[in-house]
This record gives sequence, C-alpha cells and structure tokens, in this order.
Amino acid sequence: MRRVARRGRTKPVTPTSAYSWRRYRVSFTYPGPGPVSRVTMSKRWFQAHQRDTWRRQARSKGYRARSAFKLKQIQEKFHLIRDGDLVLDVGCHPGGWTQVSVEETGPNGLVIGIDLLASAPVEGAQMVTGDVTDSNSQQLILQLLQDGMKVDGSYLPETMEGEQRLFNTIVSDISPRLTGQYDRDQAISLELVAMVFDFTLPLLAPGGAFVTKIFQGTGIEGIVNAAKQRFSRVQRFSPDASRNSSSEVFLVCKNKLPRPKKGSGGKSVAYELDRHLESEGIIQPKTDDDDEAEIKSGFRRIPKKE
Repeated sequence: MRRVARRGRTKPVTPTSAYSWRRYRVSFTYPGPGPVSRVTMSKRWFQAHQRDTWRRQARSKGYRARSAFKLKQIQEKFHLIRDGDLVLDVGCHPGGWTQVSVEETGPNGLVIGIDLLASAPVEGAQMVTGDVTDSNSQQLILQLLQDGMKVDGSYLPETMEGEQRLFNTIVSDISPRLTGQYDRDQAISLELVAMVFDFTLPLLAPGGAFVTKIFQGTGIEGIVNAAKQRFSRVQRFSPDASRNSSSEVFLVCKNKLPRPKKGSGGKSVAYELDRHLESEGIIQPKTDDDDEAEIKSGFRRIPKKE
C-alpha cells in the first residue's frame, strides 16, 4: 500500500519532543491518484498484513515483529554484531531487533534497548523506557553500560578508574508516527535519524558500526554525506523483509573514525542536514532573529562508582 497525501496540501510540522522538527516550508506536495478513504486503506493494509509471510515466520520463530528479519538480513550481509559485542538498540519497541541483538552477541555480550514506548522484557537485554535525548535516559544508559551486566547475567570486568565503556554497535529501527503524508513523514524521519546520530555516536567506540532506518526522498543525501564524514564505509541496503510498498532503506555505517573528517566542520549531523536542506531550498535559512536554542548533543560522562 502506498500512502498518499491530499493533493496540494500539507500541514506544517509542529514540535513533538525536546528535539523539534524545524522550519519546514509548506511546499511539499504529492500529486497522487486522488483521495483514498481511510476505511479502504485500512482494509487493504489488513489484508496485506494477513498475507505477510514474514509476519507468519516471525510468529513461528518467537520474534515479536517481522522487522526482526530485517536486522537478521542486514547482519548476514554486513556482520555488524560480533560475539561479545556491547549493543545499543534505539527505538527498540516492541523488541524484535533487541531479540536478534541478543542472539548475535551471545552470552558474553551486553544489549540495552531504549524506546519511548514500554516494551516487555527481553531475556538477556536491559530495557529502558524513555527519550534518548533526555538527560535522565542518557544517564541511565550510561549507568547500565558501566555496570556491565552481560546477556548471561554475569558482569564484565571492571573498567579502569575514570574510563567509560563504549558500545561496539548501535542499531536503530526508529520511525516517526506516520501521518500518511509521505513528504511530511520523510522529513520528520530525516530529523529523527540526525537526532539518533548526534545523541548516540559519542558512545560508539572507534571502529564500531551503526545502522539506522531512513525513508528515501529529498534530503537523504544530507544524512549520507554526514555519515561519510564519521565512518569509513557507508552503504544503503534494502532487506528482502522490507515491504515492497515501503520506501524505507537502511543506512549501514562501518568502522567509525576516531574523529570526524575535516569536511564536517566539527558540527553536528543535525547542523549538516540543515545546511544540505537549505542548499536544496527545502527549508528556510536560519536568521539572526531566529531565537531557537542551539541543539546540544552527546552524553554526559559519569564518574566511576566508589
């Protein structure tokens, strides 16, 4: 099912969290085939959902969502998660990717999942309910990482005093609440991905891997270019488990660089995305009168426990 927007009309994006969706012009339109009733669309979606072989396989194998097979196929091709890795799953609800992460990292690994929506416990993983941009959630993730409880319930060796553990792999199947207006949904998805980059990369070890979902469309090159400033290998990949009607693609980033390349200018991914969108005429340039607060990114370090 292809989601379409009403012809010639879109609504401005309004702030929905501490990380706001900013300055998008009301210029996106989608010249679709015309209005489709919600009842008809819901019926078509339900029929396709019932016929979905990946959904049936997920149920038979004990996965909470068909999306688990997307990460499994990404893992088969790119081998992002290795035995004993420390893994962070951002946007983990309902837990399918967390389940796969636990399988791939094995008993000696560590897996932490975070989502705004509460998820049922995943055996071997530690689940956090909260916003990854919220300082309290960040501190809890840091504390769990520093505590080092492994999948098998034992603990990692203690770190040196003042040393912060880092994740080996960060995975994210995060998605905005879809409105059915594709251009609007895709724009919000871009900002979400930039948010995940900026707020989690400080906790990814050099040489680590990062994968996130992103919707194809205007502005995606801004995210890809920003990723290339931070990783030596960046590739787009569409798993077979993705729906044929879906425009989602996964950005697979390997070998995080010790520091961003000079082309990044030391700026955040969100900043680089904005500059790209401004150059494409998608958003209005920021003016001196714009009193929006500068976005802060990164985690605070926590001292070693006595």
